[in-house]
Amino acid sequence: MKPTDPSADVLPNRIGRARIPAEIARSWLLVSANHVDLFAPAVASRADQVVLDIEDAVDPKMKAGARGDIVDWLPGQRPVWVRINDRSTEFWSDDVDALKGLPGLAGVMLAKTESPAHVTETFDRLGGSTPVLALVESALGIEEATAIARARGTFRLAFGSGDYRRDTGTSADNLAMSYPRSRLVIASRIGNLPGPIDGPTVGSSHPVLREQSAMTVALGLTGKLCLDPDQSSVINEVISPTRSDVEWALDFLADFESRGRVIRDGSDLPRLGRAQKIEKLAAAFGVHPA
Repeated sequence: MKPTDPSADVLPNRIGRARIPAEIARSWLLVSANHVDLFAPAVASRADQVVLDIEDAVDPKMKAGARGDIVDWLPGQRPVWVRINDRSTEFWSDDVDALKGLPGLAGVMLAKTESPAHVTETFDRLGGSTPVLALVESALGIEEATAIARARGTFRLAFGSGDYRRDTGTSADNLAMSYPRSRLVIASRIGNLPGPIDGPTVGSSHPVLREQSAMTVALGLTGKLCLDPDQSSVINEVISPTRSDVEWALDFLADFESRGRVIRDGSDLPRLGRAQKIEKLAAAFGVHPA
């Protein structure tokens, strides 16, 4: 059983556009749970989804206080996600107990997921209905990615690229990082999950962010973590279908209908699937043809 997504309701943000469901969300904004003053601005930003972080962003001595701030703030807010500490730590149990059944919780991002049991135990402790976004951050996690994707409770996979590099000694080079990203894409497909979420781009350079987001798309990932609200617009633009893509899709679908939905050759079915996907995403993201 795959969990439902409480954040999939169509809810307006500050500029009136529909909130993007987590299944297809492009930009995932991480916000340190130490900074309650940043929670509301993050929710009002252009990020598709917001993740309040009580894992790496919070010193161990401050985790209890940060967790309490989230518990106090969440009820009555638009649903957001919370990145909790990994299953092997002493903080995991307190995290899930504090968040269980909490209004305003869209789901949890489970840090350093390395086995399907990590997801399932988290899912069950949260009550069996809260989505778990499995953050894969190590060589073992990549090796177990398919089993993690198939685990009961897994909603989507995400790539913790920084910790993966630290664990394996891999450089940030696109070629070196293509293997773990591709493993997550394949695992997601086998597990019948939405496309995985790529790791963040560190720094403030929008050209670099645009280039790395394009690599995300090229490898088949469909979302990206971000560390600053200003990054979300670039990520959303690059991961969305282009206006010319939408124009092609609508023209193909119109032609397909006009000829009585007749398949002419072996390329028609793949193109039909691509056109239908583009049409669906364009409607969700508000992308119009050129």
